[in-house]
Amino acid sequence: MGYKVVVVGATGNVGREMLNILAEREFPVDEIVALASRKSLGTEVSFGDKTLTTKDLDTFDFTGWDMALFAVGSEATKKYAPQAAATGCVVIDNSSLYRYDPDIPLIVPEVNPDAIEQYSNKNIIANPNCSTAQMVVALKPLHDRAKIKRVVVSTYQSVSGSGKDAIDELWNQTKGMYVPGQEVAPSVYPKQIAFNVIPHIDVFMDSGDTKEEWKMIAETKKIVDPSIKVTATCVRVPVFVGHSESINIEFEDFLDEDEAREILRTAPGILVVDKREDGGYVTPVECVGDFATFISRIRQDVTIENGLNLWCVSDNLRKGAALNAVQIAELLGRRVLKKG
Repeated sequence: MGYKVVVVGATGNVGREMLNILAEREFPVDEIVALASRKSLGTEVSFGDKTLTTKDLDTFDFTGWDMALFAVGSEATKKYAPQAAATGCVVIDNSSLYRYDPDIPLIVPEVNPDAIEQYSNKNIIANPNCSTAQMVVALKPLHDRAKIKRVVVSTYQSVSGSGKDAIDELWNQTKGMYVPGQEVAPSVYPKQIAFNVIPHIDVFMDSGDTKEEWKMIAETKKIVDPSIKVTATCVRVPVFVGHSESINIEFEDFLDEDEAREILRTAPGILVVDKREDGGYVTPVECVGDFATFISRIRQDVTIENGLNLWCVSDNLRKGAALNAVQIAELLGRRVLKKG
């Protein structure tokens, strides 16, 4: 006996990826429905070897469905997620709407699986920000061994994190650089993204941080440990898919780089590729389509007493969004619903 699953926002990048991953991981689905807004009604999407025709989110009745994976913006989530939750359908939400609600668990299954028990507070579970998700997978096993005091992270985030229009903008601007008369002015981003980097993701806050930077700080504290100090600089780069992060970690206790490497090698969800030679590391192009979070460039930071540096790369549409949501669904089924 399997689960009755709803995918909300099934025509977007993350929604389509959710359907792909549910099929790839052979999630025990008894029945599945793809929902979209009226403008995308009737669009066909793939689920394994099946084709689903999207139905209208506005008129859908969630009664009798086990779980709904939401891949829509905060405004739509605010309207429809409580409706779904009220019927007994457990919502797994990819937007930022519920991440900071103390009554709603924010979960990365490799890091804080026990938080799943809190789902019953509101029948809603939050999926973290893409840049946070891959970082905490790397931080947690190291924190368990040596207790992290402070993290300094710089991100190199792909345009797919901004959606399809951003992917198109990078593609068209890149082509336009070589074809006179076909130049493309910035519209998704405030400055040219082709052949450029932009140190600005989401809106600016009074502190001078962007909202993306604030998210990484707040979410790391909620998921791993509120005592960890985090400072972040988030940068958009001209890469289609795959987020990269340079992470500097200060521990309370000394942790040797070789021991850290072995800890990460055995940690769930991580693949270590760390050879000190040309090409002995992972880049975003190589992580696309993979479930793992890749760790490279592990080395001691000799400028502080107990410091390490590492390089972290992951497919942001997978671990940063769709994969993590499906892993939460698997955890929910395994720990709570117990049908599949």
